[in-house]
Amino acid sequence: MSRLCFDYGHGGEDPGATYNGRRESDDVLSLGKEVAEEVRRHGVTVDETRTSDVTVSLSDRSNFENGNAYDYFISFHRNAYEPEKAKGVETYTYLNPGEKSRELAESIQASLVILGFVDRGVKEANYHVLRETKSPAVLIEIGFIDNSEDNILFGEKRNEIIKVIAKAILYELGIDYVEASTETEEGNGEMLYRVMAGSYGIRKNAENQVQKLIEAGFDATIMIFNK
Repeated sequence: MSRLCFDYGHGGEDPGATYNGRRESDDVLSLGKEVAEEVRRHGVTVDETRTSDVTVSLSDRSNFENGNAYDYFISFHRNAYEPEKAKGVETYTYLNPGEKSRELAESIQASLVILGFVDRGVKEANYHVLRETKSPAVLIEIGFIDNSEDNILFGEKRNEIIKVIAKAILYELGIDYVEASTETEEGNGEMLYRVMAGSYGIRKNAENQVQKLIEAGFDATIMIFNK
């Protein structure tokens, strides 16, 4: 089973970048936890360096990651420069990154740019959480907190941001993204119930069954569950 370590920057006594009452530590905690839930929905284990507004030192973050074997370490941040002077997203790897971290960084960066953020590129940096972690690591700067346009994008496209980051991670893990579905939907004011048509241990068999259902006129898709 795939396993990830999510790191939400700052927290507690360290709010990170701030602007007009907005705190980086709050933004990345809230957003990152939703990305974690979206990834977990696909059977991936996600451990988090913090899950509330608490202070976590850089060494505690890297020590936490070093305590387990992870497929990736992903640190969530928001950028800052001078008010309204810079904008966009950028994704960091450690110096001379390995192929896995570089590819994940490029996938996440491209996904966020599609949503309308200015592309500041994939960069390398000697940040502690990139240098002192064992697994392939990336650090995401999701827009500038001191830029009004980026904050609008961060708010209005929040669900899309969560989705595209989760998709990029799952892609690098070799896991197909599956759209979320609800147990009930409204249709002409009536309750609808979903029906499952079998479970399969081999994906090809599941794909064959989906094709048969589609040919028979039924709406069908594959959903992934762990035993």
